Amino acid sequence: MVHGTHNAIQDDRNNHIKIYVNGEILNRQDAKISVFDSGYLVGDGIWEAVRLYRGTLVFLDDHFSRLWSAAKATGIKLPYSKLELKAIVENVLKINKMQDGVHVRIMVTRGIKKTPSQDPRLTISGPNLVIIPEYKTADPTSKNKGIKLFTSTIRRGSPDYLDPKLNCHSKLHEVQALIQAIEAGADEALMLDVNGFVSTCNSTNFFIVKDGIVFTSTGQYCMNGITRQKIIDVCKANNIEVRETNFSLFDVYAADEAFVTGTFGGVTPVISVDGKLIENNSNIEFSATLEKHYQKLVESQIK
Repeated sequence: MVHGTHNAIQDDRNNHIKIYVNGEILNRQDAKISVFDSGYLVGDGIWEAVRLYRGTLVFLDDHFSRLWSAAKATGIKLPYSKLELKAIVENVLKINKMQDGVHVRIMVTRGIKKTPSQDPRLTISGPNLVIIPEYKTADPTSKNKGIKLFTSTIRRGSPDYLDPKLNCHSKLHEVQALIQAIEAGADEALMLDVNGFVSTCNSTNFFIVKDGIVFTSTGQYCMNGITRQKIIDVCKANNIEVRETNFSLFDVYAADEAFVTGTFGGVTPVISVDGKLIENNSNIEFSATLEKHYQKLVESQIK
């Protein structure tokens, strides 16, 4: 059984979901894209994942801001406004009669290529848009038991060759990091930056707690996670000291607590890194406290 921050409770309703592909609503088994799609051929695409919670697409403006920034950075010209894309997503959810406990994946690629090639000038269509809504509730086992991390030898790169803030389809380096972690008996990979400081995990953002202070990386070498920023915000709003700074594995091994954050799993405790237990000798569980504050913030978004 898969154990980690993306482990979801099995839901057979997903066998019958309707998926949006370039204006068409298709059954799951019929939802297909061309083999000449630029995302399939060379990973030339961008994406976002949004939670539907009690009828509200949580932090949608933040996700769309990141998507539009990614589109501008990659030169993908989106043929719709944010309001128009929101209406498309909401219509897909309406057709599926979905209201709660849904994870929506929004994927945009540059389009169809004339022939397999990296060259964007060989794209012969507009962008392809795929929207996959699934009933996905995080398995509570991960939160209850915590997860194990292993430090990968694969580093998070610098912005001069693939900006870590770019939420693109090219995730092979992160997949390789995760494979290393799995083969080492861990659940997910911890990744360092090019200078050897702790950066992030393969698909979540990483935090530690020491002496009542919450630490996370500078943000220069990691995805600008929406949940990461919300946790920083709730720390500041609740007078919890939080620092975005460089720290090393030495600091991680000596931490009182560690946890990861993400859109799907929220806040998930980390129980060990590289086989070393994260032992909390204080009377406060910051991960549980911050999870409660985060959930209150989510609740405040409900319309």
